[in-house]
Amino acid sequence: MIKYLGSKRRLVGELGRLFSQSGAQTALDLFTGTTRVAQEFCRLGGWVACVDTAAYSEVLAKCYVELDADAVDPAEVDEALARLSALPDRRGYVTEVFCEQARYFHPDNGVRIDAIRQGIDDLYADHWLRPVLLTSLLEAADRVDSTLGLQMAYLKQWAPRALRPLRLSAPELTPGTGKAIRGDALELVAELEPVDLAYLDPPYNQHRYFTNYHVWETLVRWDSPAHYGIACKRVDARDEETRSAFNSKRRMPEALAAVIAEARAETVVVSFSNEGFVPLPQLQEFCQARGNPVAVLAYDTKRYIGQRLGVFSPDGRRVGEAGPERNVEYLLVSAPEERLAQIIR
Repeated sequence: MIKYLGSKRRLVGELGRLFSQSGAQTALDLFTGTTRVAQEFCRLGGWVACVDTAAYSEVLAKCYVELDADAVDPAEVDEALARLSALPDRRGYVTEVFCEQARYFHPDNGVRIDAIRQGIDDLYADHWLRPVLLTSLLEAADRVDSTLGLQMAYLKQWAPRALRPLRLSAPELTPGTGKAIRGDALELVAELEPVDLAYLDPPYNQHRYFTNYHVWETLVRWDSPAHYGIACKRVDARDEETRSAFNSKRRMPEALAAVIAEARAETVVVSFSNEGFVPLPQLQEFCQARGNPVAVLAYDTKRYIGQRLGVFSPDGRRVGEAGPERNVEYLLVSAPEERLAQIIR
């Protein structure tokens, strides 16, 4: 999986336990991101609808959630990856923008990324393998990047991994199926088919995923966007259409209350941080408004590494101090009384 802010890697086992104990067979992952939680629900036998606004997230969901690993021939995947790996180097947008103007990747890997990404469109544009191949490329590029995990900046000196050659490998596909849906959670939540369990993991502060992972967005869209700043962010990051209510301290509470209220599921699980815009008592009120009792589970977690190292300017100067090394992640579970007792036992 790609490095991702807000990834539920440490909580995925607990979320899987809650899913299993709820007796759910269908689920909604409304802010799916890398699909890590959705994959766990699939492994446990669930059918999962994955929703996100990001193009890269849609690709990951098509690969890991829509496709059933048991229906895929691994030899066919390996053959396609070998074909792409054999393509000659190509100096394109990634090399020029993300390797030379910025330093997200070493140029030796940039020409491989350009060649493989163009090859996917040339050879597999309408093929069922396309999301699998794009996922392989995203994960391969992530393994040789030169960042701390966010694409708001890159390291002043090459990370050791950035000097390793890019290698494609087959994604570890997930048994079970679901559906990838690209769109805005606020607009879609009330229109989606009912499910047994809805999992909501919204952005909880001002940090925007559209800018934090703009390189992945561009690599999937392959639209050679105009860019700005040292980080070479997509120029459409400045557009209002790419801004989420969940990244606004003023708009976030109303937006979160709406998606919690409108989720069409018997059981709703909300993930949130003590560092979010909405305090825990208010979040509990949003969940209680569904008319069912609410349980709150708390987990002490280590913060994202960038927060622990401090804040640095593009030229490497320290301009901000590190924050606390730990934070608290909450899981709020709303369900009918008997179901809730079954879930949290």
